[in-house]
Amino acid sequence: MAERSEDAERRIAETWQRNAGPWTTAVRAQRIDSRRLVTDAAIVDAILQRRPRSLLDVGCGEGWLLRALAGRVPLRVGTDRVAALIAAARRAGDGEFHVASYEALAAGALKQRFDVVSCNFALLGDTSVSALFAALPALLAAGGACIMQTLHPHVACGEVPYADGWREGSWAGCGEGFSAPAPWYFRTLASWIALFEAHGLRLREMREPLHPHTARPASVLFIAERG
Repeated sequence: MAERSEDAERRIAETWQRNAGPWTTAVRAQRIDSRRLVTDAAIVDAILQRRPRSLLDVGCGEGWLLRALAGRVPLRVGTDRVAALIAAARRAGDGEFHVASYEALAAGALKQRFDVVSCNFALLGDTSVSALFAALPALLAAGGACIMQTLHPHVACGEVPYADGWREGSWAGCGEGFSAPAPWYFRTLASWIALFEAHGLRLREMREPLHPHTARPASVLFIAERG
């Protein structure tokens, strides 16, 4: 996709603002099979295995993860750059929610440190994701971990070359009511690992949750600690 990175990043923000309503409905109605069958439980389990007292969910969307962890993680904070999604999260409650982009987090928008920083299927951009990774060490408490789940590159690559670059998105499998999808930045597994290393994060574990119907990875889940 021949598009400047800054233009693609802007399109991501605009598209998610337009589609905040349909996305909230899709998540709360459990319309996305892979989430319902595999990936929601995968990130909840990974977080709870760390027994955190505090959690920051970056790119929290309409707040489902903080609600799922209510009563099990005492301090739960969510951030998202899309104001409409944060408004939906606040209405549902069960957490503290702030409008903040990855760049704002890198600039110090939050002064707290957390036992776990999670990011669940919200690593969509190029420069914005690099900004988030730069911010992570300052957001993690001593012994803390970042837990990130995203599309598995070997599955999401499709028939195009296995190389980093911008791709067109899709709302397939999400239900009705969506307008044009946002672009997203594809990374190979090697590029993901290099991104952790470049920002002083030690990759401790990589999980590949399998879809029960296809036996193929539904996602890849990274667990890394501050170096």
